[in-house]
Amino acid sequence: MIRIDQTKITQDAAKILIEICPFAAISQDEQGMLVIGEGCRLCKQCLKADPVGALSLEIAEKKPDDTGDWFGITVVAEFLGGALHPVTLELLGKARELSDGRMPISVILIGNKTAEAVKTLSKYGANDVFVYDDKALFAFEPLRFTACAEDAIRRIRPAVVMIGATIAGRSLAPRLAARFQTGLTADCTLLEMRENGELLQTRPAFGGNVMASIVTRTRPQMCTVRYRVFDAPEKACDTVCRVTHMPLPPFGDAVEIISASDKNAEKDLSEADAIVAVGRGCASRKNIEDAQKLASLLGARLGCTRPMVEAGHFDVKHQIGLSGRTVKPKYLIALGISGSVQFAAGMQGTELIIAVNNDPEAAIFKIAHMGYCCDVGEFLPHLIEEIERYKAKGAEEA
Repeated sequence: MIRIDQTKITQDAAKILIEICPFAAISQDEQGMLVIGEGCRLCKQCLKADPVGALSLEIAEKKPDDTGDWFGITVVAEFLGGALHPVTLELLGKARELSDGRMPISVILIGNKTAEAVKTLSKYGANDVFVYDDKALFAFEPLRFTACAEDAIRRIRPAVVMIGATIAGRSLAPRLAARFQTGLTADCTLLEMRENGELLQTRPAFGGNVMASIVTRTRPQMCTVRYRVFDAPEKACDTVCRVTHMPLPPFGDAVEIISASDKNAEKDLSEADAIVAVGRGCASRKNIEDAQKLASLLGARLGCTRPMVEAGHFDVKHQIGLSGRTVKPKYLIALGISGSVQFAAGMQGTELIIAVNNDPEAAIFKIAHMGYCCDVGEFLPHLIEEIERYKAKGAEEA
């Protein structure tokens, strides 16, 4: 909080501080005393502009055992481009599992024209949906969305807050954690609830070489969770869902959104239903070209391991593993991949894994459903030829 030394405040200083606050949180009472209201967001603009040194920042220590009135699980939904991101339903499914019927589950939905999204969320096990729907929220702006999420969390007071580890989620979560002076575990791949209400959060650390399990002693316990790590839930038709439309909290005028347009970005690798992945054993230019041709023939996406990114063959957006994308395709063809723990953890939900490696002891064969122990450079041309022949035959018959 910000403390005020009233003995130093002059009328000129008060005028400057009142005008500088972007959230209109500073005012004077009837006695002329300077007051900082609940609208303060600790943006520190007043501290920088203070002409007389009357303001000081005091950070109160949060007691680890200050947990009694925080209860339940809250999912911050991601609603962008007029649609719910699939990670929202995955988080809702995990929330239901963690709750096991013992705790209420709520969702915070922020955006514009959210009616259809509200209907969807109400069918998947949420007990409450708190909706901030306004034209001012038509595009993602971190300060506005943070203000809304903070407003809802202060009302709900959940023990756990879950956010998708997406571009928007990674922008929103640390801002929220700072406002509540609580911990944040990012990019979680495993969550477990202890009997005492503590959330055991597991995430990769040290480049994916270590899996760290973390417990947050303060409340709320906040985490971001990777997309495609958990399964979306079945519809819960027996759940009664209350929908509360919330008034907008003060935003201030620090940011004005004039317009927004979609970026022509390629589909995220995490969304792919079929993947051809290449590792160091497939690092020659000819092999990579053949792997790309195979992916095109199959209608699959091309992925890779971390060493292929470090060698400059691929952009990081193609990387699969704990330090890259988490994928869950219907099938994945692993070409020249050893099968390290980091890579395997990033594709553990794959329905069918086909591995090609010339090392019979490669770890990839331990998790593969089908394996070919041979040279990738010899295997690929034959497979491509067979697929082309099969497609040509099908075209002739048609």
